[in-house]
Amino acid sequence: MTRHTSDFLRQRSSNLSLRGLAAANASNASNASSPSRLSSFVNPSEFEKKPTMSDAEKAFIVGDLKRHASLTLCDSCYREIPERLTNSFVLRLTDDRSSCSTCNVMSTKPEAFTEPFCKFLQENPTVFHAVGYFKDKMIALGYKELPARDDWSGKLEAGGKYFVTRNGTSVIAFTVGKAYKPGNGVAMIAGHIDALTARLKPVSNKPTKSGYVQLGVAPYAGALNETWWDRDLSIGGRVIVRDESGKTSSKLVQLDWPIARIPTLAPHFGVGMLGSQNKETETVPIIGLDNSDVSSNAKPLEPLGPAGSFAATQPPRLVQLISKELGIKDHSQIVNWELELFDLQPATVGGMDKEFIFAGRIDDKLCSWAAFQGLLGAETKEDDGVIKLVALFDDEEIGSLLRQGARGNFLPSTIERAVEALCGESKTFGPGVVGQTYARSFLVSADVTHAANPNFLSRYLDGHAPRLNVGICLAADSNGHMTTDSVSTAVLSRVCELSDCTLQVFQIRNDSRSGGTVGPMLSSVMGVKAADAGMAQLSMHSIRATCGSLDPGLGAKFFKGFLDTWEKVDAEWQ
Repeated sequence: MTRHTSDFLRQRSSNLSLRGLAAANASNASNASSPSRLSSFVNPSEFEKKPTMSDAEKAFIVGDLKRHASLTLCDSCYREIPERLTNSFVLRLTDDRSSCSTCNVMSTKPEAFTEPFCKFLQENPTVFHAVGYFKDKMIALGYKELPARDDWSGKLEAGGKYFVTRNGTSVIAFTVGKAYKPGNGVAMIAGHIDALTARLKPVSNKPTKSGYVQLGVAPYAGALNETWWDRDLSIGGRVIVRDESGKTSSKLVQLDWPIARIPTLAPHFGVGMLGSQNKETETVPIIGLDNSDVSSNAKPLEPLGPAGSFAATQPPRLVQLISKELGIKDHSQIVNWELELFDLQPATVGGMDKEFIFAGRIDDKLCSWAAFQGLLGAETKEDDGVIKLVALFDDEEIGSLLRQGARGNFLPSTIERAVEALCGESKTFGPGVVGQTYARSFLVSADVTHAANPNFLSRYLDGHAPRLNVGICLAADSNGHMTTDSVSTAVLSRVCELSDCTLQVFQIRNDSRSGGTVGPMLSSVMGVKAADAGMAQLSMHSIRATCGSLDPGLGAKFFKGFLDTWEKVDAEWQ
């Protein structure tokens, strides 16, 4: 394998193509029958007319390969990827497709997804950033946004790719099969992208105590537990800004250094730090120092903004930092914000063979990211007759009760509006076609589940303790906290068989409490067949958790397999 620069390879490809063209012209002139030789491993049929975006270019985007310092490409993929995407890389050319970076993404090789997932976790710490990430990737792949306030009539067609968001914290993306007809089913995956966190209170400014500047925060779900103590915490989220013209917009912000910490009390004081601390008074983050009360050379910072303004209710130094990050000079332009704390330590691989991922926010960025990768990489065939859809919701960790949560009408409303737009004049839209659509659909409720913990195996049900780096895990519950039943189990078993995926199973012991997912609420409101399936992890609801380094890729492989094979599997039941 030889290392080449991008410019060298471009010249090589250009020269080879010109030589091939010259050879072909000479051959035609002399009526020779010998084919042109374009390169040492070029198939002439690959020069036939290609779709707007090649599979290699699609894989380049899906696999976040632009983030790599160097790439290994087979000759075919190299020629299919536009120069604008690869002109900044050190490229290696190979005739071994098994070592080609884009071929590995196209074939859903699990190892190809480890690094992109870790970078996704590190660079998108809040739900707002996660939705922004998915939007950017979909737009790059040709998806069209459907504003919820617009009329969708005439804007959807068979073969199209679309997405819609709600509140900037939930997103639904779907593709319409080229052979789709109104009333056909939807192969859908639903998960959540919110995670345990601590959110700034509406008035986060607090009185200085013993020289410490503190920050008023409130736990979201089970945050501020003992795993949050003595951690390097930063701040990010959404800021609402009104500019000089009176236009209001939303801007994302995240600070790239730790500015907050929740300090524990040393054991020398005789008080144990066992998780029983008062979350209002004893788990308050410190974000700075202010010794102006004991120093004649220092003056306390005054509130930034007049009384009653939003800026006046927040720590002045924090307002300055956020304003600087967003390029805001007038603090009064900050109308409000939704900021939260997050663990700044990067996601990383670990273990003797780097078989683990140690990271924050694995629950449930793991399944949601993998599901989206599955959709973006799903096959597109001429005879695809279904809608392939992924819905990622906010607020699952607190019950899904808000409009951007799974209990809202976001998913059924999106499906029904899409079907209505696709009906056009060919079929009358109404309860009949909606009922037919749901009856022909299937939902995979994708959420992480509990991997076997070797220190507490007695807490697990025998035969129901999934392992890391093995495969998707089917989650069952006898009391309806999960949607899985015998029919949906058979369906996903068949999907795994067709997709070369390993299926594991999890169920909680009778003497333990089961968690819940978005599955029951969505399947019941739409009446669709459903199963709960997700990847396993250790240390759920800790600020730092563990999954297998192959699990993001194994998840993407399963979810892609489900979307690609559901129509075939469904036909086997008819």
